Amino acid sequence: MKPQKLVWQIFPATLIAVIATIAAVTWYSSIVFQEFHLAEAEKDLEARASLIKSRVHDYLTTGELNELRDFSKIAGRESRTRITIIDLQGRVLADSDSDPEYMDNHHERPEIATAYSGILGRSLRLSNTLGQSMLYIAVPLFSDNRPASYVSTPAEVIAVIRMSVPVTSLFETLKSLIFKVVFGCILISIGGAVVSLFISRNISRPLEEMTKTAEKFARGDFTQRMSPRLNRASSQEVAALALSMDKMAEMLDEKIKAIVTHRNQLETVFSSMVESVIAIDRDERVISINKAAADLLGISRVAAHGKIVQEVIRHTQLQEQIHQIISTKESMEDEIVLRDGSEEKFLQTSVVTLNDGRGDSVGVLIVMNDVTRLRKLEHIRRDFVANVSHELRTPITSIRGYVETLLDGALDDREDSVRFLEVVLRQSQRLNAIIDDLLSLSRIEQESSDGEVHMEESPLCCVVESAVQTCQVNAQQRGVQVDLQCVEGILANMNGTLIEQAVVNLLVNAIKYSKTGDTITVRSNLLKMGDSSKVCISVKDTGCGISPEHLPRLFERFYRSDKARSRDLGGTGLGLAIVKHIIQAHGGSVEVKSELGKGSEFILTLDGRMA
Repeated sequence: MKPQKLVWQIFPATLIAVIATIAAVTWYSSIVFQEFHLAEAEKDLEARASLIKSRVHDYLTTGELNELRDFSKIAGRESRTRITIIDLQGRVLADSDSDPEYMDNHHERPEIATAYSGILGRSLRLSNTLGQSMLYIAVPLFSDNRPASYVSTPAEVIAVIRMSVPVTSLFETLKSLIFKVVFGCILISIGGAVVSLFISRNISRPLEEMTKTAEKFARGDFTQRMSPRLNRASSQEVAALALSMDKMAEMLDEKIKAIVTHRNQLETVFSSMVESVIAIDRDERVISINKAAADLLGISRVAAHGKIVQEVIRHTQLQEQIHQIISTKESMEDEIVLRDGSEEKFLQTSVVTLNDGRGDSVGVLIVMNDVTRLRKLEHIRRDFVANVSHELRTPITSIRGYVETLLDGALDDREDSVRFLEVVLRQSQRLNAIIDDLLSLSRIEQESSDGEVHMEESPLCCVVESAVQTCQVNAQQRGVQVDLQCVEGILANMNGTLIEQAVVNLLVNAIKYSKTGDTITVRSNLLKMGDSSKVCISVKDTGCGISPEHLPRLFERFYRSDKARSRDLGGTGLGLAIVKHIIQAHGGSVEVKSELGKGSEFILTLDGRMA
C-alpha cells in the first residue's frame, strides 16, 4: 500500500471525529428538546386544567350538564385546548370540540384509566376523532376538589378532566428547531473542517519541509537548514528533530568536504604521476587507472574501469605477475618490454598487494615506470662513445702511422716527407673540425638550457644570403648551382650567427650529396597560422636522397645513413645534430622530406612576421 501524506492521515480522521461528535450532540439535543417541550406542554395543560377544575366541580355537583358543555366549549376555544369531561363509567359528559352523545366510551383510554386511580394521567397518541397526534393530560376530579397530587382512594374521584392539544405543531416547531440546529452544525462542521485542515497543515507542513531538506541532504546539498524553515506553530518535538537534523547535516557536510578534498588531492596526485598506476581487484578487474597508464596502454580511463586485466594489458609476463601477487601476496619488481606495433617500450614494473582499511588484501597495485627514453639515451650514449672513439681514432691512427713512418727514416726522402706531412695536416684538420663541432654542440646545448642565447628581431634574408655566399665557392667547385629565393621584409626573432651556421650546415650537406649540374634551392617565406605567423627556411637538393628507415635517427650525433660515402666525402657527422640544437634553442623545429634517388628537403621553422 502506498504511504499517504501525514495531512491526509490527520485531516480526515479529525474531520470524521468532529462530524460524528456534532451528529451525536444533534441527536441527543433533539431528544432532549422533544422531552423538554412535551414536559412543558404537559405542565401547561395541567395548569389549564387546574384553572377550570372548580367550575367543572360546581357544574357536576349541581347536575347542570348543559352549562358544563357550554363552559367546556367556551373555555376550550379561549385556551385553544380540547377539554373533555368523563365520568367514572367512561362516558363523555362534555367536550369542547365534539358532541358527547356521539363520542365513544373513554373508559379504556390509558390516561383516563390512570386518572381513575387518582393520579395524573398522560398519553401521547393518534386521536381517532381528529385524525392527528394529540397530547393528553387527564386530571382526576375529587369530590372535595382536592389537588391531584393528594393521596386518596379511587372512590373519591367523581370525574376526569382531560386536556389535550395537538402535538403536530409541536413537532413542526421541533423540526424547525432541529433544522436550524443541523444547519448550524453543518456550518460548524465546515468551520471545524477548515480549522482541522489548518491544524493538519501546520503539523504536516514542517515535516514536509524537513522531508524536502532531507532529500537535498541525500543529494549532497547541505546549503539549507531545517530550523529556519519551521514556523512558530511547530511542536517542540518537530523543532528538536529539525535541530538534530541540522547538526547532522553540518557534520556530514564537514565530513564529505574533507573526504572530497582528500579524494581530489589523491586524484590530482594519482592523475599527475609520471608513473603509470593501475589498481586491480582480486577478480583481476581494473578498479582505477591514471592518465599516464591510459596513455601508455592507448585506452580510455572510463572504458578501462571494471574490465578484466587481460582486456587492458595484453602482456603475458605482467598478467602472470598479477596472478602470482594475488595468490602469494608478495611484492615483485621486474622490467618488461611492451611492444606497440614496431615500437618497443621498456617498462620498469612494481607489483604490490592492495589492502583495505583492515589490512586485508583486496587486489594488487601496479606501478609502471616508462624507461624507454632512458634506455634509448643509454643506447645513444653507447653509440656516441663508440662513434666518437671511432671518429677520433681514425685521424689519430693515421697521424700516428705517418709520424712513425717519418721517424723510421722517411724524413730522408723529401717527396715522401712532404706527402706524409700533408696527410698528417689533413687528419689533424679533420680532428680539429670534430673537436670544434663537439665544442660548438656542447656550447649551444649549454646556452640553450641556461637561456643565454642572444635573440633579436632582424631581417631573415641577410642571414640566408650570407650563408649562401659562404658556401658559394664550394658549390662552384662541385659544379652545383645554388638558387636563392628569399621574400624581402621578413623579420625573425633569432640569433643571426647560429641561424647562418644552421643554413651553412644544410647547404654543405646538400652540396656534398649533389651531382655536377644539380641545383640546390634555398627558399624563405612566411606562413600564416591563424593569428600567428611562422618563418620557413627550406634547403632542397636533387641528390641521392635518404632511405625512410634512416630519417628518425638522422639528427643524432655521428649518425650516417651511408657511412662509407660520408667518410669519403668528409665531414664530422655532427652537422645535422648542430642544426637540430640550434633550431631547438630558437623554439622552432626542423623537418626533413626525402625520397631515395630524388633528393632531400630540410625545412627550418621559426617565429617571425612581415615587416
